[in-house]
Amino acid sequence: MAKSDLSKCEEGDASIELPSRKGPVSVVERSADGPQEYRLYKRRWIGLIAVVILNVVSGMVLVWFGPIANNVVEEFGFTLDQINWFGNVVNVVYLPSAIMVPYLYARLGVRGTSYIGAVLFVISAWVRYAGTAKSLTKDGSLALIMLGQLIAGFSVPIFQILIPSYSERWFDLKGRTTATMIMGLANPIGNAVGQVVPPLVSTTRQSVLVMGIIFTVAAPVVLLVGEDPPTPPTFAATHKRPSMMSLVHAMLGKSPREDYTFMTVRQRIDFAIMLVVFGILVGVINAFTILTAQQLGPYGYSADTAGLMGGLLLLVGLIAAAITAPLYDRVFTHHLALAAKLTVPIMAACWLSLIWEIKPNNDVALYVILGIIGGTSLSLLPVVLELAVEITRNADGSSAILWLSTNVFGLVFVLVEGALRAGPDANPPLNMHRAVIFQAALVTTAVASVYLVEGKQTRRSQDEDKRDEALHQHAGVAVVEVPAGDSEAEVEASPVSAHELDSMSSHSRLRPGHAPEPVSG
Repeated sequence: MAKSDLSKCEEGDASIELPSRKGPVSVVERSADGPQEYRLYKRRWIGLIAVVILNVVSGMVLVWFGPIANNVVEEFGFTLDQINWFGNVVNVVYLPSAIMVPYLYARLGVRGTSYIGAVLFVISAWVRYAGTAKSLTKDGSLALIMLGQLIAGFSVPIFQILIPSYSERWFDLKGRTTATMIMGLANPIGNAVGQVVPPLVSTTRQSVLVMGIIFTVAAPVVLLVGEDPPTPPTFAATHKRPSMMSLVHAMLGKSPREDYTFMTVRQRIDFAIMLVVFGILVGVINAFTILTAQQLGPYGYSADTAGLMGGLLLLVGLIAAAITAPLYDRVFTHHLALAAKLTVPIMAACWLSLIWEIKPNNDVALYVILGIIGGTSLSLLPVVLELAVEITRNADGSSAILWLSTNVFGLVFVLVEGALRAGPDANPPLNMHRAVIFQAALVTTAVASVYLVEGKQTRRSQDEDKRDEALHQHAGVAVVEVPAGDSEAEVEASPVSAHELDSMSSHSRLRPGHAPEPVSG
């Protein structure tokens, strides 16, 4: 082969991946707009692990005080409603933060924005711990702990909204949903840790100290989060990050039809339904994790048991998602919406059953029900996040809006369920039976709405069409070898006829109608 530079290749050429004696090659497609190569990088996994760790830590903020609420009342003299606001304040500050994060990604980049989140981690940790000083008054402690929670709340969306966008920018069609699953469940894992760890620590003050140490140790991990890869893995990743306003214009029907982010009326309806359903289903879980001890405590369950039940919900969800995400990537690739419609009735039945099953000495049944809720709910979380990007083609904007909705609904649910708490003269005193009925009714209504979603996966269709062009355009095809390293300055290329292409594809991984697989570099 004669050496040539990619920029000197003729327009209209397209290249495909073929086996080479010199090693693997990448998928390169040339169009009138210039050369386009699709590649995967092994370092994508380093960034993924970093995003997971940061989301695990940020997930602890919302629920840390929930399972030890009664202990906090005894140590500090706060009321249960005041303790609930340690979680509510995170939901409140999430709202403006979620709107700002896509803008910060565009202006400062992913890495620069992540640095801000890491700094907020450390500041919030030690402001919160300062609030546990015994020399402070009750109001002084309340103010500092609340301030620490507020500061931490600003960091949560920075790492959470990043997830679908990171998957789109670094992973190909066969790995996007799995990557979103791994990162998307990091926040619920953090919720589980925040449910289990606090009751295991002897005092509330030591519990807050442990939280501060975790936040401080995790902050430097942000250095491993990378910007976009030098060469994208798919056609979708070649586009500039769409702004939040582009999603707003698309939802209002004001985007030109030729825009990449243009949405049909059907897609706008789908996204609106998903926005409400996702907000309710995740918001109910967030509210339950905050109020676990308060819902179960009146029936004789200890803080340790309540924490374990909340943790089990999230742990089973993690295992279920780990099993199902690869299936969504490789088996149910084009049926994400159908998968959701088949799963949600089981979830609704379990939430309804809690109305009758939250009663004294019913540990086994509650563990089973909460495990099923976790398995069905959290396994769908990455599906909805990915489906939203499929519909909007706006990873940052759709993720920000979806997570914002969960925090709005979660905040409302905590306030409403707190107001539905029975009085001290009830049987049992301070029970939350009416709150359990409220959350079951909401989930059932949301589940019924899922069947109105069409869920056409537009982004995947565009990616697959673009990926297959190299196979279908036989004329002027060139086989291009790209070194396995990051250097892309020199390539080898030569024209290949249609007959030769057919011959080579019959002896290689390429098959008509199937796309080549980009290789790790």
